[in-house]
Amino acid sequence: MREITDPVDALGRAAAVEKAARLRSGWYARYLWVYAAGQLVLVPTALLGHGPVAALLFTLVNAGLVTGLSVYAARQRIVRRGFGTRHGVLIGAWAVLYTAAVLLGNSAFVDSRVVFAAVAAAVCALPLAVGAWLERRRSS
Repeated sequence: MREITDPVDALGRAAAVEKAARLRSGWYARYLWVYAAGQLVLVPTALLGHGPVAALLFTLVNAGLVTGLSVYAARQRIVRRGFGTRHGVLIGAWAVLYTAAVLLGNSAFVDSRVVFAAVAAAVCALPLAVGAWLERRRSS
């Protein structure tokens, strides 16, 4: 790669990199929409399955999906500034809500598990859907 000595060239190159990052960030918004939709199936399955074993199994499936995304994101050539922090906050919020849903669904809401599972699925999908919406706005 050539050395950039002219400030105008440097600013032009920075603008080109930023534009490329914005254009390529659509994959993340699409992933978040799919993952949010998946929560509408995975959370009720984990809560309505056969006790804590089913919850643990679906927790491991969800953790595998998140790990796969994180590895894929880390291997991208260009990502926008602050992506790691935004991704960490988003997945952290989802993890807290998912953990609370599984724990409450298997302890406090055993008698009304079906209603709780429906509400918990929407609550777990919410941070992912909001993240996808914000990502779509940032990339345009």
